[in-house]
Amino acid sequence: MELKVGDVAPDFSVNDQNGQPVRLSDLKGKKVVLYFYPKDNTPGCTAEACNLRDNYQALQKAGYEVLGVSKDSEKSHLNFISKYELPFTLLADTENDIHEKYGTWVEKSMYGRKYMGTARVTFIIDEEGKIEEIIEKVKTKDHSAQILK
Repeated sequence: MELKVGDVAPDFSVNDQNGQPVRLSDLKGKKVVLYFYPKDNTPGCTAEACNLRDNYQALQKAGYEVLGVSKDSEKSHLNFISKYELPFTLLADTENDIHEKYGTWVEKSMYGRKYMGTARVTFIIDEEGKIEEIIEKVKTKDHSAQILK
């Protein structure tokens, strides 16, 4: 299913880095930045996470709750958060539940080899739970500016 601006964001319940379940529906009334990234501790994903970290106060001031999603484990997320002092929640989508609902598990290719992986996409969800914006061309080193524009 192809999500578009104006659609109701699909609900989910998946554990965060501390093993606590996070449900999108519990965040109704808040604006949510739901960002999908391929892997903890890789150069692009680290640059993106650190850019969001460095601008976290501005994002919070604008009313955003930041949630990062990858297929990494809770333990991997905890390690990533601790290493880079990330102030936001990372969701361990190890069963591919959120990726499937948001259409971010896609075929990719590198050096002619095709494989399945995470599309780096960010969904901005409004207080009503509707998709306000979809950022498909994420600039990892300047992602906060794309969200706050």
